[in-house]
Amino acid sequence: MKLIVAATDLTRRSAHVPGRTARLARLLGARVLLVHVVAPPRPGVARLARHALRRRPRPAALRERLRAAAAAYADVPIDCRVIEDEAEVALLALLRETGADLLVAGLHRERRALDLLRLTTLERIVLKADAPVLIAHRAPRADYTRVLGAVTFSPTCARALAMAARIAPGASLHAIHALHMPLREKLSTPEAGETRSMTEAELLRTAFCALPGLPAGMIPPEIVIGGVHEVLRFRMEELAPDLLAMGTHSGRDPGTLGNYTRDMMRAPPTDVLIVKPGQQG
Repeated sequence: MKLIVAATDLTRRSAHVPGRTARLARLLGARVLLVHVVAPPRPGVARLARHALRRRPRPAALRERLRAAAAAYADVPIDCRVIEDEAEVALLALLRETGADLLVAGLHRERRALDLLRLTTLERIVLKADAPVLIAHRAPRADYTRVLGAVTFSPTCARALAMAARIAPGASLHAIHALHMPLREKLSTPEAGETRSMTEAELLRTAFCALPGLPAGMIPPEIVIGGVHEVLRFRMEELAPDLLAMGTHSGRDPGTLGNYTRDMMRAPPTDVLIVKPGQQG
């Protein structure tokens, strides 16, 4: 891994981005580009626009804040950059320009009404980015030691597990697949292992484990009957992972963001790594 882009809005939402990125850079021998994006002034009532412009920090002051954040990790090669543009446009262009291996970001700014109607900026970036995205949610007190993969047995999930193994090479890795079993099967067959759904899931698991690039020696994913949220909540409590790895989509359309992935991005239980189809682990 050569370059990690770390995006911070200089608020509490991204407070753990510099520290987590620095830990990854040390572990992987990577450089870091710490970036802050300033949205350009929006057209509006002239008086309000002038007031907003007076309150905006100057680029020099923002660069100084970035340098101060980077100074805490003097042993890591960190460059700082302030960009004036829309966050989605700026970060996607930066990832393409630099060929970065990973984007580290913080939580999105919650907008209750708008979030119900549209994707957040971070969600749109995840779907369009040329690199996997890591949401740094927890304080980075140590390197990752326990990884939980939520898999649908798709190639994208295999890439997510491979990427997780790259950024957490010494961590234990446990993968789960939540199996929704139709009610008719629950009522007609006393043993879950004898149902058609379980048989199909086991065949998919066998094919999944044969995909190239999966971490060496990985234990085959566990198949757990239940809803995705229920299964993950149970395993999160049991395993206490510090990194959750998943693909972007659920279902057949690789260009959409699965509802479950979207929920995890908006309220992450721990740090979350998201990989989209086609990205290399």
